[in-house]
Amino acid sequence: MNAKRILLVEDEQPIREMVVFALTNAGYEVEEAADARQAQARIAERLPDLVLLDWMLPGISGIDYARRLKKDDLTRELPIIMLTARAEEEDKVQGLESGADDYMTKPFSPREMVARIRAVLRRGGPAAEDEMLCANGLTLDLASHRVSASETLLEMGPTEYRLLEFFMSHPERVYSRGQLLDRVWGSNVYVEERTVDVHIRRLRKVLEPHGYDALVQTVRGAGYRFSTRI
Repeated sequence: MNAKRILLVEDEQPIREMVVFALTNAGYEVEEAADARQAQARIAERLPDLVLLDWMLPGISGIDYARRLKKDDLTRELPIIMLTARAEEEDKVQGLESGADDYMTKPFSPREMVARIRAVLRRGGPAAEDEMLCANGLTLDLASHRVSASETLLEMGPTEYRLLEFFMSHPERVYSRGQLLDRVWGSNVYVEERTVDVHIRRLRKVLEPHGYDALVQTVRGAGYRFSTRI
């Protein structure tokens, strides 16, 4: 399984260097940003699995940026751990109310940081490595990257697998072709929107012999959704 991607948003270079060293040693892929503007550019390139966000940033504060991330459809489910020197209970409450999933007070140990990241990713839903996604007998094993239909193993390409993983992680919601390109392919990959249609057809072809193609539904004029309400 690919390494989880952590976006570190921190304006102090010594802290960034310490965090990057610790997370790289723990097997994570780390992107760095010194402020919210740089962070937004990194997210636009590719969505991370988790954001480590400093409270005190130049320009937009970490608190305000966390609120902005939680209001955006693309990033509202993105786990956030807030980093700050503020240790008062009121500050912690404010950080969590901004949308942060956890809170670490500086100075913190690399071991504590890694433990908290793992805990947040475990409870963060589809990002957890040991999770199974299931729908009406269709099962996707995130740890082994295997898909089965009523215990029959299905063979599909990597793009079809990523599409199905995204759909099963976000059921009953309609996504446009552009949104699917951003979430599945990444916004830094330049392909035409009709490419989505091609891979949707391929995914349905794999699912069709077992009757699961109907779960991937076309919503006229809007895009696609994954739904068990047939």
